[in-house]
Amino acid sequence: MKPYQIYIPTNVFWGRDIWKEAIVKIQQLFEGSIMIVTTGRSLIRLGYLENIKEQIEQCPFVENITIFDKVSANPKLSEVKNGIEFAKRNKVNLIVGFGGGSAIDMAKAVAAGVGTNEDIAEYFYGNKELQKNTLPIIAIPTTAGTGSELSKAAIITDDEKKIKSGIRGDALYPKAAIVDSIFTESVPFNITMETGFDVLAHSIESYISKAASLYTQMQSEYAAKIVGEMLPRLVVDLNDIEARESMSYASMIMGINLGNASTGLPHRLQYPLGAFTDTSHGLGLAALYTSWVGCEYQYNQEKIEKIMSILCGQRIEGKEECINRMHQFITLLKLPTSLKALGIKKTQVDDMANSVSGNLSNDPASQEENIIKRIYENAWEGA
Repeated sequence: MKPYQIYIPTNVFWGRDIWKEAIVKIQQLFEGSIMIVTTGRSLIRLGYLENIKEQIEQCPFVENITIFDKVSANPKLSEVKNGIEFAKRNKVNLIVGFGGGSAIDMAKAVAAGVGTNEDIAEYFYGNKELQKNTLPIIAIPTTAGTGSELSKAAIITDDEKKIKSGIRGDALYPKAAIVDSIFTESVPFNITMETGFDVLAHSIESYISKAASLYTQMQSEYAAKIVGEMLPRLVVDLNDIEARESMSYASMIMGINLGNASTGLPHRLQYPLGAFTDTSHGLGLAALYTSWVGCEYQYNQEKIEKIMSILCGQRIEGKEECINRMHQFITLLKLPTSLKALGIKKTQVDDMANSVSGNLSNDPASQEENIIKRIYENAWEGA
């Protein structure tokens, strides 16, 4: 058997309403000037931000806490640079990302910019991997989806050049992650479904990945089962606490898979799509997925059929059935099933295809010539 290594450097706390206990257990990390990066206005309205701030203030070595909330749903490179200057002015020693994936990605990027004291654009454009230590990062996700709390990437968009890419490196792993599903219980329907679909995308792509191991495949199968059972329950009742808790767990274990098996073509193709439309990651993935499943089936029939069977809770066989079931699931979540639905013009397909970057070889379908354009073109009309 091929040797593998599973790397999980982050201290993880998971459960419902455990955030206070978790902060107490890692209180030695909160030292000096603390910066909380956050996005959700609802987190302020519901008092969650103030509660987190007050709990951190009780840690014995904290001197002061500042809040940075100038973060878009798709974090912008210009916002990262503003966050870095803000952190430097306040002589920040540790950064807390409290919010969805955008808040956590912003926290990571700012921590990298301050900790390395280098131009963050060098890492964004130069594919330069972070080797030096960043400022320490604590991640507290408030959505069940991105898995950013356990990954080594921060996804950022250059708002001027319309380029979406990632800053990566082991130094970006948070020191601790507090995955408390109580913060997801106020998330509205559309964000619940978009982030929930991202969990599914992580499970399927890390499952078919050339870097997958027996461990990550096991986690992929379990996450797909959770999504197939629990996300439809949230379609019916957003107040389903058991479903919320299960989705947070699935998101968390897929964060582990991101760092150990990575993703496939849909994630790479979503980046230009997100940059062109400024739509969420989950929306873009949904619009691409039936097309990609149809293309991937040719190279990974057994795995596609198995993971789709796990998602649907029954045996799924054949290319058309896999495509149809994926289309039905996306429709159930009230997510788009085509690029046209996101406002993409057919004339933009070539520009997006030319903008795709990153490691594509992880996906078995990447061996096909012009696979990127084929997926985009099929996805434009949708299944």
